[in-house]
Amino acid sequence: MSNDLTNSGIARQNILNNPYALQEIQTAVGISGVLFENEFRFTKKQLAEFFEVSLRTIEHYTQKNKAELSKNGYEVITDNRLKDFKLVVRQQFDPELDFGIKTRRLSIYNFRALLNLGMLLVDSLKARELRSAILDIVIDTINKRTGGGTKYINQRDEDFVVNLLRGEDYRREFTDALRDYVAMGNFKYIVYTNKVYLSIFKENADEYRKILSLEKDENVRHTMYSEVLDLISSYETGFAEVLKKKSEELGRKLKSDEVDRLFREFEGQRLWEPLREKARQKMASRDLGFRDALHKNLEEYIVAVSTEDFTRFLGEKCMSLDERLEEFKEVFKRLKERE
Repeated sequence: MSNDLTNSGIARQNILNNPYALQEIQTAVGISGVLFENEFRFTKKQLAEFFEVSLRTIEHYTQKNKAELSKNGYEVITDNRLKDFKLVVRQQFDPELDFGIKTRRLSIYNFRALLNLGMLLVDSLKARELRSAILDIVIDTINKRTGGGTKYINQRDEDFVVNLLRGEDYRREFTDALRDYVAMGNFKYIVYTNKVYLSIFKENADEYRKILSLEKDENVRHTMYSEVLDLISSYETGFAEVLKKKSEELGRKLKSDEVDRLFREFEGQRLWEPLREKARQKMASRDLGFRDALHKNLEEYIVAVSTEDFTRFLGEKCMSLDERLEEFKEVFKRLKERE
């Protein structure tokens, strides 16, 4: 996670999309605004007072970053909504307080937008202190929900075990095809596994292992997301069929240059392009957001982690691999008892 939130839109959005961290941050900050339409809202005047800057500074940063702030809860209200807002202010606060709402158009910010602005403001000491606190809270929240580490956060996905086990069958098809149809020594298993990895996410196994700081005895596939495992399985079972068909057509095992040519043709099919793009985006974005691991070859695919992904990997339905395997054992046990 980038420590300079003022310069990284993706880092800011990764925080703002994390509902669990937002809840902890809101509790820690302890600021309450006008409770309007079931969430706290803040006026420019309130934000200027909170961040200890001028109203003009808030207006400048708002205008400069309007698109980003609007996506995260900033809006301008008019007409009936403005009347309703003024009524709520009178009901909740001293009518004599000046909220700066003597206008026909009013800018209001929810808590997400307040944080968003705080991550942009470079002219405020309070905003700088808030950014430091935010980073600590986000890291602490993720660690608490993952049991202290994120190396295997991919395994908390409810689809992971099924995809991993199913992928083992496709992997066996691939290695059997290399054994039966390719005239090379055992080195071929490493060579063509790496060709699959390079084609999908532009890294071989050793490069991937280094980026995630994996030990020699750690299985790289045990750290991969379900979407990546699915695509690897598609590659392996598909290319296994290509090898079998060509070898049987020629009536002999294939030479390495023939296999290389077949793989180039195989990976060059247009059908892989959208699938590769999706897998690269998921892998690069999640690894940066969850693991603070940067895949340099995939930088162009990095986007903010979605709220759905935070729920998927940090939510209440998530389980560790041991818990999920235990759940599978219980399912198999119940099925056996029915026989």
